[in-house]
Amino acid sequence: MAKGPAVVLASGGLDSCVAAAWASRRWRPAMLHVNYGQRTERKELECFERQAAHFKAEQRLVVEAPHLGRIGGSSLTDRRMAVPKDEKPGEIPSTYVPFRNATLLAIATSWAEVIGAEAIVIGAVEADAPGYPDCRAAFFEAAERMIELGTRPETHIRVEAPLVAMTKAEVVRLGMDLGAPLELTWSCYQGEAAPCGRCASCQRRAEAFREAGVRDPLEGD
Repeated sequence: MAKGPAVVLASGGLDSCVAAAWASRRWRPAMLHVNYGQRTERKELECFERQAAHFKAEQRLVVEAPHLGRIGGSSLTDRRMAVPKDEKPGEIPSTYVPFRNATLLAIATSWAEVIGAEAIVIGAVEADAPGYPDCRAAFFEAAERMIELGTRPETHIRVEAPLVAMTKAEVVRLGMDLGAPLELTWSCYQGEAAPCGRCASCQRRAEAFREAGVRDPLEGD
């Protein structure tokens, strides 16, 4: 039986790349990328395009959501705010983009309903987003209920967050097992030519590869 489509939210980062690899075993990935004024927008889009080609996504869509950047409130979109080098447990860091995942899921739902997708796949990892309220399993469960209420009666779209309970090292190992193109991913919050190696995201990525016992393909010689 031919696979049906699933919308895969693909940021160009490591987690969403592994989620795309997971999804490609189950559905035909329809890959969706959203530009919202983030610091590394150009690099993330480049990685998205290369990943979409790798997964042979017949359907791909890039959407602009500039309102998130205009609203501000995050060091990922407001260059007057410093990108943190560390994040304190129990606190929501400045890299949190207010309610971003709700915006992404809303866009994904609109496209999913149009193309008849069975699911939306998002690569959120709760442990990799300390304090982000929109990266919790409970949030995605609530989003699925909202989608059910807000779409046509015959529309049934699951929200799949297959990595949400994993550690970052487990995500790396899963990516290796699935043959995900980790060399085509980007994690740095602020650099586009090369990873800065200093921001919290770069540090988490480096720690994850060390714990997984795997060399990061983005590391220099």
